[in-house]
Amino acid sequence: QVTGHLDDCTCDVETIDAFNNYKLFPRLNELLESDYFRYYKVNLKKPCPFWNDNSHCGIRDCAVKPCPSDEVPDGIRSGSYKYSEEANNLAEECEEAKRLGAVDGSLSEETQQAVLQWARHDDSSDSFCEADDISSPDVEYVDLLLNPERYTGYKGPDAWKIWNSIYEENCFKPQNVKRPLASGRGDDGGHTFYKWLKGVCVEKRAFYKLISGLHASINIHLSARYLLQDTWSEKKWGPNVTEFQQRFDEVITRGEGPRRLKNLYFLYLIELRALSKVLPFFERPGFQLYTGNKSHDAEMKNLLLEILHLAKSFPLHFDENSLFAGNKKEAAKLKEEFRLHFKNISKIMDCVGCFKCRLWGKLQTQGLGTALKILFSENLIEKIPESGPSYGFQLTRQEIVALFNAFGRISTSVRELENFRNILRNMR
Repeated sequence: QVTGHLDDCTCDVETIDAFNNYKLFPRLNELLESDYFRYYKVNLKKPCPFWNDNSHCGIRDCAVKPCPSDEVPDGIRSGSYKYSEEANNLAEECEEAKRLGAVDGSLSEETQQAVLQWARHDDSSDSFCEADDISSPDVEYVDLLLNPERYTGYKGPDAWKIWNSIYEENCFKPQNVKRPLASGRGDDGGHTFYKWLKGVCVEKRAFYKLISGLHASINIHLSARYLLQDTWSEKKWGPNVTEFQQRFDEVITRGEGPRRLKNLYFLYLIELRALSKVLPFFERPGFQLYTGNKSHDAEMKNLLLEILHLAKSFPLHFDENSLFAGNKKEAAKLKEEFRLHFKNISKIMDCVGCFKCRLWGKLQTQGLGTALKILFSENLIEKIPESGPSYGFQLTRQEIVALFNAFGRISTSVRELENFRNILRNMR
């Protein structure tokens, strides 16, 4: 029943459905199955920074199976990104120089720490995410195709605590405004909440809608890849209509479901816009999706550019110039608040007790954080030189893999919605 125009945008649901399901989704899926995009480096052992929580989910489907490093393509493992011999040697020399020259050994211990902190602060000042330190011994490669996002049985108080701390403490919401359908509260059908949301500035409203859209997307995946049969001989995963209706049916959710789905479309537009903006970074001849398989890598780069050109051709893009457009000083302050709130959410992902949910939560928040970084770096992206390093704007392999996989999840959600619509139509 979700149709028509989206608030704060010039776009409508039908345009996105047609564009995503028939043009973009099939190509994106092919890209995400390639070696460059299927291996993601992640630290699933980081302790929760906000509360003492060692309650890890004991359910079998919560486990993540890491990759033995010899299965990861050499090009990805070596961290290189170029094909010429000279470039690889140069990359190795740079790494060595970085290691040796990171901090001058003659400085006192205290000063060394300060220098490292400055460097880290400079790196993180444009970042919306608390990224994993990929040199940590706890970091492992995970093959995303072997660890798909689906229903794991992780629910109840632990899962509720995560979402609650995201919404209650990080979505700019005052304590006295209760979220619609929040358990155990006198609910006025969301009237007070939506009155508050309508009254806040477009940036804070956008922030809430992004988080709600991400939540909706995750719930669609759990409903679409539900454990339908679990016997000793086989496990069968597929769409669970009852689960889907409990989360999104207009009557059961007292009008909340369609709003959640509209927020999913809003999130889709934001990430699609970021893809259309980042094209110059990937178009440079020096940029390679380096895995070590030259012909396959060239083919995947062509497919990547085709997807980005397709994103650019979308007729009704979200206009991010409407964000942070007011008084310069106020806008800068608000943008910084926006960034820190989002960074906090990325840290909360280390508190998720189910490892598979933690993996996909970290990947999707890093992907959205990367999309936001792109949208707020437009001036830097426009200045990228055609050859040589792009000093002003840079994306790590981690950010690239997260960006496309996170968008892949949202694109899949929009596609799954079509599937649920058809199933429900046939049931009537």
